[in-house]
Amino acid sequence: MTQRERAPAEAPALSVEGVSHAYGTRRALDAVSFTVPQGSFTVLLGLNGAGKSTLFALITRLYDTRAGRISVLGHDIGRNPGEALRRLGVVFQSRTVDLDLTVNQNLAYHSALHGIPAGAARVRAAEILAGLGLAEKARDKVRSLSGGQMRRVEIARALLHRPRLLLLDEATVGLDIRSRAEMVQEVRKLVAQGVGVLWATHLIDEVGPSDDVVVLHHGKVMAAGPLAAVNREAGAKDIREAFAKLTGTSREKMQVEAA
Repeated sequence: MTQRERAPAEAPALSVEGVSHAYGTRRALDAVSFTVPQGSFTVLLGLNGAGKSTLFALITRLYDTRAGRISVLGHDIGRNPGEALRRLGVVFQSRTVDLDLTVNQNLAYHSALHGIPAGAARVRAAEILAGLGLAEKARDKVRSLSGGQMRRVEIARALLHRPRLLLLDEATVGLDIRSRAEMVQEVRKLVAQGVGVLWATHLIDEVGPSDDVVVLHHGKVMAAGPLAAVNREAGAKDIREAFAKLTGTSREKMQVEAA
């Protein structure tokens, strides 16, 4: 990495400043601002329809940012999208792996899209798959894998180009409780390697005690910061109570969303 490409040490992995977005007359995001520090696990917590997927679409340039500013490691996503996106890995809510290809073939195809030489790609894929407990599945067709294993393949694919920011949008949807816990644990390990993680979920039990939390509700940030600070400012004993107070969401509504 050259000096020109290296982001300032103090630059957050992700900076979202005053971002708004609308679909016609419906405002999906309203002046959203928060940061994801480098080497941190930040939970974007909101019910379905809160605006999480819209925000991810703006960060990844699926939509243009028309109001506000988004930066990845100090690189403005609008002015310098190439430099920003090179540092970004993403796992969308909808699965996008090719079920009829093997795990290795999926990763090789993605590596080619990033311009990674075939030899280096094979070494990198083997390294990542071993770290995610998928080494023995490398030659298996994705169709034969469990839901949790498919999600790990998507994470492996997102890590091939060594991103410094990883976005995951409802990555545990459809998984059983054990697979969900394992998935969160695997992603948390990446933080120790300096990766900034933005984990979008509507499941409150996926928030850990050392996490930063951004509570998003109807397109607005209701609170953001370390978990303890969010709880304290909401006058709550835990994040479940804080979320209910901040969003005016009943326990019954929260249970339906978590089902």
